[in-house]
Amino acid sequence: MGRTAQSVSRFFSLRKKKQKDWAFPEELCRRFTLSEISAATQCFDQTLCIGESVFGTVYKGRIKVDGDADRRDVVAIKRLSGDSIQGVCEFRAEVQLLCQLRHPNLISLVGFCQENGDCFIVYDYVPNGTLSDYLFDPSNIKNKDPFPLTWKQRLKICIGVARSIHYLHAGVKHAVIHRDIKCSIILLDQNLVPKVSGFALSKMGPPVLSNPLIKLNLPVSGTIGYLDPEYVSSGQLTEKSDVFSFGMVLFDVLCAKTYAKLLIESPDGSVIFPDMIDPFLKGKVAPDCLKKIMNIAVRCLRLRGAERPTMGEVQVELECALELQERADAVKHPKELGTSASTSLAPPLPAHDMEDYTYENISFSEINETFCILVSFI
Repeated sequence: MGRTAQSVSRFFSLRKKKQKDWAFPEELCRRFTLSEISAATQCFDQTLCIGESVFGTVYKGRIKVDGDADRRDVVAIKRLSGDSIQGVCEFRAEVQLLCQLRHPNLISLVGFCQENGDCFIVYDYVPNGTLSDYLFDPSNIKNKDPFPLTWKQRLKICIGVARSIHYLHAGVKHAVIHRDIKCSIILLDQNLVPKVSGFALSKMGPPVLSNPLIKLNLPVSGTIGYLDPEYVSSGQLTEKSDVFSFGMVLFDVLCAKTYAKLLIESPDGSVIFPDMIDPFLKGKVAPDCLKKIMNIAVRCLRLRGAERPTMGEVQVELECALELQERADAVKHPKELGTSASTSLAPPLPAHDMEDYTYENISFSEINETFCILVSFI
């Protein structure tokens, strides 16, 4: 009996120790049971599957709210696949990281579950899909508008994303490098407010104040076409790697095509700006705003990280670009309406019916040079 009692005691002490090895702030993160996750997803019903990636499958679910038996919140539940490259250590690191992050343009963590070898992360549900859906595959979007995202909508989305990355780099005690910025991890809520997700590859650096430039020696990971060439060649990751990836997102937003698709369509770089711009946007972007965006993109995509701007600088300049667009529109629109709002009850013309801006005095040489250089490096 003594030996049995001793074995039981040892089993529970080891189990307790193992659980203590993974500390997390319970007030910010809820631990779910496998039965709760199964009930929320109706036993992982495939009709509730809303996304799949190399890291696992994402389901839409309804979770019971603590203290309110009648209320269920809609959530997104990521189930890590058994052969996922995101192992248990990375899973725990993502949960602990998201517990510490709070920003209006970042996905919010609800909780997690680790039981019987299965790992799940529960996030707030973001209803409007990804920026990729809107730009590259609008057939994925339910109840979509008859026209693609307007230029100002795209610009506001980019500003929100820039704010969130700036927060990761400079707004938390230990700066975070996202390491996988791309359109498919930018979720859009019911008001098209962006929520950056996809933290499986993210890394936390030293305290922000201790080192103005985070440098981590890590195996190269990320998405081809968005990877910083300097990081690929040196293996040294810095926050400027996120800046490069964001520069590629600006390309995507302006062209409504992935970099890979642009290369397929123009492997020799013969298709250049302004021909590369999304046809829906041509003539809708004010010249001064377009010049500003081009300048930001070119600087983000410089081959040397030290020559790229910080995300704080990018955010400020994007906000300036939006102001330039709004000023130009304010001057242009009354001419197109032909009368002031006070003397006409006719509704304003939709943006797609406005007279086009022209780009005769804009030089696209710098951005075309940048694109040709990237063709040879990526």
